[in-house]
Amino acid sequence: MDLIQRIETLFLTHGHTLYDSRRAEAVTAQQHALQCAQLAEWAGSTPALVAAALLHDIGHFVGSASDDDTDDAHEQRALGLLSLEFGRDMLEPIRLHVEAKRYLVATDRDYLAQLSPASRHSLQLQGGAMSLDEQRWFASLPHAEEALALRRWDDAAKTPGQRTPPLSYYLAMVDTLRQRRAASEALAYGPD
Repeated sequence: MDLIQRIETLFLTHGHTLYDSRRAEAVTAQQHALQCAQLAEWAGSTPALVAAALLHDIGHFVGSASDDDTDDAHEQRALGLLSLEFGRDMLEPIRLHVEAKRYLVATDRDYLAQLSPASRHSLQLQGGAMSLDEQRWFASLPHAEEALALRRWDDAAKTPGQRTPPLSYYLAMVDTLRQRRAASEALAYGPD
């Protein structure tokens, strides 16, 4: 199955489910993803960052589900699905969006109060606020700024009833990004 079709199938199968228990949010996973992508687009982000915003939580749909008291490492599971067909400009913000939350809790005294109860719960499972050494490490990373932007959209993308473009609109953008990367690699390696 083509990767874009697989992503669409994952959203169709799992996207309409509400998070529940201690992970409960006011929107479905798909509504959250679409709102996050829309916020990235409204901010004038690159197509890669808009795609990262759409797909940052897709790891929740891949692999085994975890209980409420275990970090599900969804950012790592997302990379397993996406890493063969997308570049670092899309993958790194996804990989770092959990670390970005930990960084913001440590560096912005108002940030923790803005988090939903579910995000506060997962923060504890993910290691809590960063130490000073972790903050320095994170701030030095090439895609830290993009991960911080993604994190802020992630936190804001939880509005019930928010109108967004449909999934197909953003999947077309993701597919174009994938095709451009494939064409660029083909040019770099030349003919067989």
